Amino acid sequence: MNGLLIVDDEEGVRRSLKKVLERDGYEVSLAESGGEAIQLVRERGEAIETVISDYKMPGIDGLETLVAIGRINPEITRIMLTGYATMESAIEAVNQGIDGFLTKPFENNELRAKIREFNVKKRLKQFVPEQVLGEIQKWGKGIRPTSQTVTVVFTDIRGFTEIAEGMTPEEVARFLNLYYFSPLDGIILEHNGTLDKHIGDGIMSLFGAPVAGPDDALRAVRSAIGMRDEIARISERLSGHPKELAIGIGIATGEVMAGIFGSHRKKEYTVFGAAVNLAARLIGAAKGSQILICERTWEQVRDAVDAVRLDPFPIRGIKRNVAIYEIRGEREEPGGENRLTKEPDGA
Repeated sequence: MNGLLIVDDEEGVRRSLKKVLERDGYEVSLAESGGEAIQLVRERGEAIETVISDYKMPGIDGLETLVAIGRINPEITRIMLTGYATMESAIEAVNQGIDGFLTKPFENNELRAKIREFNVKKRLKQFVPEQVLGEIQKWGKGIRPTSQTVTVVFTDIRGFTEIAEGMTPEEVARFLNLYYFSPLDGIILEHNGTLDKHIGDGIMSLFGAPVAGPDDALRAVRSAIGMRDEIARISERLSGHPKELAIGIGIATGEVMAGIFGSHRKKEYTVFGAAVNLAARLIGAAKGSQILICERTWEQVRDAVDAVRLDPFPIRGIKRNVAIYEIRGEREEPGGENRLTKEPDGA
């Protein structure tokens, strides 16, 4: 994919940029307005890797255009181009998640080099969680392993082997990326969670690392409810598929070692500890559309959610019986009467 879209209301600028960038092998498309650019991305967004938009345009300005394009396809690298650069507009563009900011006038070689730089940075961000990258940029060094309290969330598709039966490897990859990883990763980030890793058809996310907050467990549970609800909506849209799409979720809170681990050849930010093991065991026990949490997580979210306490049952690898709760949903009136019920015997 090397499609590049230039958005500018001046025809001379569009033609000039196209001539320069086609030399680098880009398949260049042109749009004279923000509305036209947004429509082009809707029609063939998967073929467009980069969008360069002028800032000052009649109607929808460049920032609004790039923000709208990011909502349609967040994979696209978005670059602002302007001759009216101010610190205020640059800050606004960064806050809106724009990937690069260029000011006129510029040399052609500078433009070409910056496009490559912004694209590389965009791709590298996909390999490093945003919160981790932010901490490294903030302190200018790696994150040394430290002990801290974290809520760990494991998400997994129930019966994915059956769902994938009959699919080609390409179809499996597209299915997972489009209907599972993209929407659920987005929900995790909306709740300020840290995407730790994808493991097959599983997702591991963290709340409270690398940066801890007072509501980490609650945001973790709310993200889980959001993921379950989103998968239910997606499953309805895929009603023609031979198997129902459903996920199980396991959540545990506890002390872990969090930081960057690995060798000089490969490092990654992750966490180790009993809470990770417990969350992994809970995801193994969870059925379709079920959210299971440990007692410590429940203690931190009990005023905001409805839950059922399950009868204790042995969990592989853990000698003691563990109190487990199944989340039913959020409270309509947070802080009201505790809506905890006990699962009937034999349920």
